[in-house]
Amino acid sequence: MHKPLLHRLHITALVAAAGAVPAGAFAADSPVLTLSQLLANSGITESGYVAASYYDSSGYNTDHEFDTSHDTFQLDQAGLQLAYQPKSGFGGVVDVIAGEDAKIVNAAESGSTSSSDAFDILQGFAQYVAGNLTLQAGKFTTLAGAEGVAPTGNTNFSRSLLYFAEPMTHTGVRATYALTGTVSLIVGVNNGWNYTKVNYGSKTAELGIALSPNKYFSLTAQSYIGKDPIDLANRTLVDTVATLNATSALSFVVSYDWGNQDASAVTAGGGWDGLAAYVNYQLSSQWRVSLRGEYLDDKNGFVTGDAQNLKEGTLTFGYDPVSDFELRLEGRYDTSNVQSFVKTLAPPVTLYADYQTEVAVQGVFKF
Repeated sequence: MHKPLLHRLHITALVAAAGAVPAGAFAADSPVLTLSQLLANSGITESGYVAASYYDSSGYNTDHEFDTSHDTFQLDQAGLQLAYQPKSGFGGVVDVIAGEDAKIVNAAESGSTSSSDAFDILQGFAQYVAGNLTLQAGKFTTLAGAEGVAPTGNTNFSRSLLYFAEPMTHTGVRATYALTGTVSLIVGVNNGWNYTKVNYGSKTAELGIALSPNKYFSLTAQSYIGKDPIDLANRTLVDTVATLNATSALSFVVSYDWGNQDASAVTAGGGWDGLAAYVNYQLSSQWRVSLRGEYLDDKNGFVTGDAQNLKEGTLTFGYDPVSDFELRLEGRYDTSNVQSFVKTLAPPVTLYADYQTEVAVQGVFKF
């Protein structure tokens, strides 16, 4: 076949294809797909949030996880997540955060006491789903605890004392198998207790079970067992979280932790346990209230640096003027049986107290 004939056939095919395009498809006023629509069409979901706060306390919050300063405005977190998680086959999640909280997460992952890096890849993992089995490999948030790193999943502004004693992220592999529609088993192997930026020693085992027999009640139990690569000693954590949705407006959550670390050449080790209880009530379509009470018995001072029994009570009101924004007002009171709270750092004397108060305002915008 000669080239001129081929050329005429190509033109004929293009004209025929153009005739199949709806009229006005290329008009200047044709609708333009948004980024969210483009991602949704490809099976990718995106979500994000920005959280900022002002809080003031009677001292420096040495036993809090994120709100560690005093009398300060701050960008708590700005987060963005992209996820492709089909019901079968390969997928993945990328979750990044920036802000003051990211510095704390970075410090934990490097095994240091502080970090100036205000950006963190909170989660980044690939997954594969085959029937009832889901495999994940990479970095993901912990199974432990009733609270999470992202403020959008928490009912209070400040984190609990138990959260201060729990890991936040893990790097490794995780397998989840759904035995039934209401029971799942989780098994994993991780680098350790948060660590992604240290020389790794022996691995930490991750074991969990999740029960959700009905829409009113759920129970999770998880354990982390392994040798800490920095303290060079065996560390164990057992955590349980029970949730009761009494009505559509009223829910109760109870979380219990037991932990222990053996002594080594690096640390004296020690054991701890604690319990946190939450009552959450939706007052109206725009107002809610959350009450948290808890204790943490740090018997040997391994968690906080002081052998003490800590207690705290937190009351948080949430107001949603619009569906994607919440304003939180919180009051918190911490107490200890010893003077462990840093009241002032005025040199050359550091003053301590056996109690601490905090008042906070936080705004959370979700998109």
